[in-house]
Order: sequence, then C-alpha cells, then structure tokens
Amino acid sequence: MRPITAIGFDADDTLWQNEQYYRLTEEHFQKLLGDFAEGPHISERLLEAEKRNLAQYGFGIKGFTLSMIETAIEITDGKVPTRTIGEILDIGRGLLSHPVETLPHVEETLEALNGEYLLVLITKGDLFDQERKLAQSGLGDFFDAVEIVSDKNATTYRRIFSKVADGPERAMMVGNSLKSDIVPAIAAGSYGVFVPHALTWTLEHVDAPVEAPRFRQIEHLGELSATLAKITGA
Repeated sequence: MRPITAIGFDADDTLWQNEQYYRLTEEHFQKLLGDFAEGPHISERLLEAEKRNLAQYGFGIKGFTLSMIETAIEITDGKVPTRTIGEILDIGRGLLSHPVETLPHVEETLEALNGEYLLVLITKGDLFDQERKLAQSGLGDFFDAVEIVSDKNATTYRRIFSKVADGPERAMMVGNSLKSDIVPAIAAGSYGVFVPHALTWTLEHVDAPVEAPRFRQIEHLGELSATLAKITGA
C-alpha cells in the first residue's frame, strides 16, 4: 500500500498571494483614521476587533471589512464621517476583486502530482471569494475535490480525508500556516508539510511541531516532489 495517496493544499499564501493585499489595505485604513490615532494603535485595535469577530464573521474579506468599520467607530468615539465608512467599504470591495497572483512553482508542482495523487484544495475564507480566486488562478482542473471550510482543525482533516480519500493516515496537508494547515493535520494523523510565506497573519502563528515524525518543512513548493519521494521511497 502506498503511504500517501492524497495531498491537501491550502490556498491563500500557499498557492497564491493573499496577506500582502491585507497589509496594503491596513496601511490605507491607517491613513483614513490618521487624524484620530497613530498607525500602530489603529492596527492594534483592528486586530482586537478581528479576534472578537471571528466567531461571528468567520475568516475572509467581508469579516475584515466589518472589523475595520467597527474599529473606525470605536477609535473615533462614534464620530467617524460617513464618507470614511464609504471609503472603508470601497477598499473592502477592492480586496474582493483583486487579481490573483499565483506563487512560484505552483503550477508545475500541481501538474507533476496530478494523476499520481488525489489532490484536494482545503481553504478557509469567504465561499464566493475563494471560488473566484480559484477560477481566476486557472488551477481548478488540477484538483479532484475542493473544500471551503469555516475553520481548520483535526476534525476537519479527518472528515475531509475520510470522505474524499483513504483516510488521514494516508494523506498529506501542505500549507503556510502552522496553526491551520500543519498542526491540526498532524493531529489528525496526516503528514504536514510547512511552506513558510514571508507574510503570515499574526493569528496564525504557533510553534512548529518539530518533534512530530510526520512534520516536514520546505522552502517552496518546488521541493514538494522530492519530499514525497523520500517519504514514499519512490
């Protein structure tokens, strides 16, 4: 029996750029509220709002936009101009229509693995936005299944890999987030391959499970095939 028959891939900042656009939007947001507070304080309050709102709004641009509006109201003591609210909505809409920029080595790696393994896209975020990005990326045909989920934990990976593949023990998850992609996948019994990205959201930071036998780290997706070969003995 092959030790790995299915590979799950995260989307944002694993297959295509994402966090850099949030950072640029946050800089724009700081400028909008520059008359009321300093930039670092604005970012701190925004992060607090995002943490509070995850349970209600989930992950993605719409929740981020609502958190910006909430932060603007708080920082200005309810005096935020309606024009500023309109500009926040505009920059949120801009995020929802931003062109998709795939990361290096993505297409050739997926092409090489397609047909050899069952490939599954497993991503958090807004359903419509993630579907849009997948369609614009041109990568959709490489995947045998697509799962857009509200959150990622060990239960998520057990459910998905049991439903579409041969179970989590014969699966691998690849992604840039230790918290969402790697640690819970390993807890579910899968291999976890960490592909660091230069920008990762603060709330996705946890320590790497370096002692876990099924943990691997690579510099970029171009190294994934060699990592698979070592694991499978191919």
